[in-house]
Amino acid sequence: MDSSVNCPFCHLTLPPSQLQRHANSHFDEDDGVAEKDEQLARDLELAQQLSIPPPSSTFTLQENNTMDEKISCLIALQYRSSFYHVKSPGGLISLLSNCFELDADTDTTVLLSGYVDHFQSLASEDAGWGCGWRNIQMLSSHLLSHRHDASELLFGGSGFVPDIPFLQRWLEIAWEKGFDALGSHHFNNSVYGSKHWIGTTECAAIFRSFGLRARIVDFGPKELQSFFLSVPGTSLTPPVVIANASDKRKAFQVYGPMDRYLVGRNSDVSQLDSIVNGQSQSSTNYVAGGSDHSMANRFPRKKEGHQVLLDWVWNYFSEESLTTSVQNRQVVITNRVPLYFQHDGHSRTIVGIQFRRQQNGVPQYNLLILDPAHRTVALERSLRENAGWKKLIKRGAHTLKKPQYQLCYIDPGIAIGEEMEQLKKIDSVFIEF
Repeated sequence: MDSSVNCPFCHLTLPPSQLQRHANSHFDEDDGVAEKDEQLARDLELAQQLSIPPPSSTFTLQENNTMDEKISCLIALQYRSSFYHVKSPGGLISLLSNCFELDADTDTTVLLSGYVDHFQSLASEDAGWGCGWRNIQMLSSHLLSHRHDASELLFGGSGFVPDIPFLQRWLEIAWEKGFDALGSHHFNNSVYGSKHWIGTTECAAIFRSFGLRARIVDFGPKELQSFFLSVPGTSLTPPVVIANASDKRKAFQVYGPMDRYLVGRNSDVSQLDSIVNGQSQSSTNYVAGGSDHSMANRFPRKKEGHQVLLDWVWNYFSEESLTTSVQNRQVVITNRVPLYFQHDGHSRTIVGIQFRRQQNGVPQYNLLILDPAHRTVALERSLRENAGWKKLIKRGAHTLKKPQYQLCYIDPGIAIGEEMEQLKKIDSVFIEF
């Protein structure tokens, strides 16, 4: 039986084990002529070894494949990411809901997103660097399950969540389409096969490239306000617009909020720490183009410390999104997409929030989080046994010890036309701690 397959670009017949390497070569636009000739020679030699007729004399590897060709190739090659599938009709969210329903505390309300698959980082694949990609996979699993408009567009309408290497290719395509030009420049337009950390800006770029209205919100002290992607309504007068993105990178080796988190393990973080501690007040402000952040702007901005973040998350899951009234309900499944939650050195996915009134009358919030660093099997077991899951999933205000946090959320609807052009420039709303 013939097990060979054809390249979607050039139709060269290859064994399955060679297809991905060969097809990836079509994405490399900067290869020299000599290297392309060498690649063609290897392909011809391989074809001869397999007793496959060589390609016609008119076949040549294109230096610049069209965007449609690249997307068609990616759709044809991508495969479903493997993950542990929780054996429950509603997945982990259903199990989590059951645990709260069994809780004897009746003076509590829990707001949850709908179905979400948990994607854990694997020691053999992405431990230590892949949390950002895993969170994108979690958000994607929800969108594919709950939004028909999104499922028709995401990843070429494949209907599944691709593995990390293919997500990396989708990010490169987003950059080539013009989404997040500064981020593309920072990564030299290439992330495929790398172990680069990514964050909310890359998450937003991928989803925006499919027409999804991905937004970013920054939380932090006023002293760091000027280092966020954009600060609409900034109090700095006048705002200084940096014409050359590399100038800002030279100053702090950062790009917007995401790289500020990445430098946390590098020596450059001391420069930012000095600003937080009040040792320096000089700063520059990059003001990016504006997108519609009306929902983010409606939320309270003046709260005590990190409580403002908890209030924002509560409002996000409750505002105009409930499938049923909160009244007399302990657990409510909302229409909201989970949140990509970034902080120094790690990122996780917020799937809901718990509100309870303590005996002294003071309200208490707990974020409900799925962490890529946790094992899915352990999460499932703790929820089924209703034992130990709170330590894995619940995070109260006392756990928010980082000076800055960042969220990426996705609004309803699909952008088209001029709105798509506006979404190409990644910006954010700043909310002061």
